[in-house]
Amino acid sequence: MIFKDYYKILGLETNKVTLDTIKIAYRKQAKKYHPDVNIGNKNNEEIFKDINEAYRVLSGISSKRKYDRMWNRHVGRKNKTSYEESRRSKDSLFSDFFHLFFGAMDETKSSKKQELCKGENVQTEVTISIEDAFRGKEQNIAVRTIDGDLKTFKVQLPPGIQNNEKIRLVGQGKPGKNGGKNGDLFIRIKIKNDDKFKLEGYDLRTNLYLTPWEAALSTKVTVNGINEDVSVYIPQGIQSGEVIKIEGRGYKNGKGGRGDLILETRIMIPKHLNEKEKSLFDELNSVSTFNPRIV
Repeated sequence: MIFKDYYKILGLETNKVTLDTIKIAYRKQAKKYHPDVNIGNKNNEEIFKDINEAYRVLSGISSKRKYDRMWNRHVGRKNKTSYEESRRSKDSLFSDFFHLFFGAMDETKSSKKQELCKGENVQTEVTISIEDAFRGKEQNIAVRTIDGDLKTFKVQLPPGIQNNEKIRLVGQGKPGKNGGKNGDLFIRIKIKNDDKFKLEGYDLRTNLYLTPWEAALSTKVTVNGINEDVSVYIPQGIQSGEVIKIEGRGYKNGKGGRGDLILETRIMIPKHLNEKEKSLFDELNSVSTFNPRIV
């Protein structure tokens, strides 16, 4: 006859174990093969059913005693058939061996507690600007349901949310089975760089545009940060491409602090000169000994 080793399914080598040991073994195996962590893996779904079936039999005093008599005969004599050969009819919660062992029974009623299956989680992604992420905002997020319809959720994004951080909406995933809870909806946040700021970890990088005379003579300029204006000293002779770091004026780090604001200098040459400007540049050209092509 077909035999199924329920102790082996729960990772136990002997039947000389307490009910507490069986419960611990069941929880360990159920956690490993649970559908929530093995989405789409049909083989693990079958193993998970075997685990629940084994626990149903071994967690009851009378059913365990009855099974142990059969287990001692088959395992003790080393002539058992491997439990994988005991199959389960389509959509059945129990294997053929279970039905032979207990007889025909109402599966829905007998296994309701063990077979409550939580629905699958659903994941989606939404892209927001750096400034919206920094300040936080209320966002409408549309998700397509399994029926093909669009369902809109209003989500409050917290200030300083991190790139790739997930927001969890409990119970908004796929429906559960056999009375189980619905799955959850996970929304991954993608923070998009823009023309003004680029997010680098917790730092914000932006361009600092300077005139040639500002770069040559030194000056103070006001820079528009992400949420405040910052006064910055420009040293004499700064070169295009050099960076100035302003500590603590970058993006939020989630711990009450902030990264740095990185200013990358860009020296801009005017494309159109009036007569006075052209005259001054001509004069500078005639008196200056600076030659950038000579190192």
